[in-house]
Amino acid sequence: MNKQELSAMVAEILQGMNIGQVQAEEQCSPLQEPMVKGSDYKPTKPVRDKIDRERIATPVCGLARNDEKFLGDPGEVEDISALDLRKLYLQENAQDKEGFARLKMKTPARLASGRAGARYKTLTMLRFRADHAAAQDAVFFQVPEDYPRKHGLVAVQTRCRDKDEYLTRPDLGRCFDGENEEIIRQNLPQKPVVQIVVGDGLSSAACQANAMDCLAAIRDGLKLKGIELGKSLFVRYCRVGAGDAVGDITGCKVVCVLVGERQGLVTDKSMSCYITYEPHTGVSESARTVVSNIHAQGTPAVEAGAHIAGLIQTILKRKVSGVGLHLEEAL
Repeated sequence: MNKQELSAMVAEILQGMNIGQVQAEEQCSPLQEPMVKGSDYKPTKPVRDKIDRERIATPVCGLARNDEKFLGDPGEVEDISALDLRKLYLQENAQDKEGFARLKMKTPARLASGRAGARYKTLTMLRFRADHAAAQDAVFFQVPEDYPRKHGLVAVQTRCRDKDEYLTRPDLGRCFDGENEEIIRQNLPQKPVVQIVVGDGLSSAACQANAMDCLAAIRDGLKLKGIELGKSLFVRYCRVGAGDAVGDITGCKVVCVLVGERQGLVTDKSMSCYITYEPHTGVSESARTVVSNIHAQGTPAVEAGAHIAGLIQTILKRKVSGVGLHLEEAL
């Protein structure tokens, strides 16, 4: 059977099944509605999500009546990130909504976020995307040029020329060129007991939100313990290891680096503190004592500063930081 005979046979079979006629009608009628998975075609219409406002705006989930503006009122664009994740309760048909809501108040984790079929609810998805966008913005956000001057900090910059190089060359964020080394020598005391370094890190927003309050608490706490601080240093494009380079230049006993953390989806303003005894280039990472999650929803900056001051006093007394400090405490 050749190709022409095969084509004639197929055409005859299709004609017998009346498919050929249907196809001809579809070609002649542009308004013919297509078939979708064998069911009647129903064009989609823009329909607002049906949200049980009475359920979501109860005291249990913590949203007041005027918070309904976040739930998709037409013509309004609100800051969805202002919703408190601890109070946002979207789970339907819960057996113990009040009990679960009390547990949710203990964590910002995305619990009781509900679902639409196998997918997130619209509100949950939009909040996730908003938090993700905030985390991305925090990476590229720059601390204002006048920030160090306003807060009495000595300003220097690592070998990174810009934010892109900072993100791709971590090694350059741990050291200084000759010009910035000289600025440090000329403006900071030599061989201080404690040297504070404020760095933008991976979240400049965290630095701006927490560093000065934390620094003030550290300064007050150390003063009560008889330890006076000189000028503090601000480092742009700062990695934790920049504190080691500061130790090389100043010869300080302890360096305390306040630096923005890598962002998560809970907050873009989380700061950490790295304390190193006798810092120098090449010091082991295990030699650092770390206080992390310094932010409004974690450890508040002032409280963290008081704790850090106590840690610095202990480190100076024991002459060790990091893992060695914890091992000594265990003995």
